[in-house]
Amino acid sequence: MRKRDLDKFRKLLQSQREQLVESARRAVAGEIHLDPDDFPDEMDAASSEISLAFLGRLRERERRLIAKIDEALAKIENNEFGLCESCGEEIGIKRLEARPVATLSVEAQERRERREKQFGDRDDWYR
Repeated sequence: MRKRDLDKFRKLLQSQREQLVESARRAVAGEIHLDPDDFPDEMDAASSEISLAFLGRLRERERRLIAKIDEALAKIENNEFGLCESCGEEIGIKRLEARPVATLSVEAQERRERREKQFGDRDDWYR
């Protein structure tokens, strides 16, 4: 991959990481705690608990994405970025533009998805 492309992906990944970290900071600063006395009935309390659970899942997804971004940035530094972890061939630029943290080529990802569909194997499903 050309140095110009690597620089473009480095900047993109760093920007995405900064946005995610800032979003997490804002979420932690505005953390909401449930106090049963604040809700007049069980439905309000249940609704708020569901909202908090959803936010928790969202933050977990963001945490995993930050880890994947860090891995991609390390690969850029080690000149390994853009190589398929399955077959070792280059991942297409268009795929990396759509998903800069991709670790598999389109073909390898399709094989993985077919295997998951056939066998129900969900190993590392978020790649």
